Amino acid sequence: MAKTSEMRESKFLKQSDVGRGVLGTVESVSQHNVAKEGADHEMKWCMSFHEMDKPLVLNFTNIQLCEKIFGSDDTDDWVGQRVVLYADPNVSFQGKLVGGIRLRAPKATALPPKPKPEPEIEPLTDEDIPF
Repeated sequence: MAKTSEMRESKFLKQSDVGRGVLGTVESVSQHNVAKEGADHEMKWCMSFHEMDKPLVLNFTNIQLCEKIFGSDDTDDWVGQRVVLYADPNVSFQGKLVGGIRLRAPKATALPPKPKPEPEIEPLTDEDIPF
């Protein structure tokens, strides 16, 4: 059976689109009109991803997270970088917990441990043998 949250179409990413985590590669950062149909234009910065059809509307917290994750406040440096988008139930809006999308750096792929070098064994001489 369909849930009502699945019936609401949106031009932008919402929590149900990312669930527990989706890896995305930044395609661009640009302004979009986020106003509802028939309302005055309301331009907001959005981030688009190669893997997703809809952009993410960037709020102040997510902009700060991107600066930290990507190590730059220049959005041109963000293009081509990878980030994990996930639904966070602890996001508040106007003083109420409503949940929202947050970003984090992808976990580094663990490399296999380097093999330990074999200890060098010196051959025994007759003087090393006590009998």
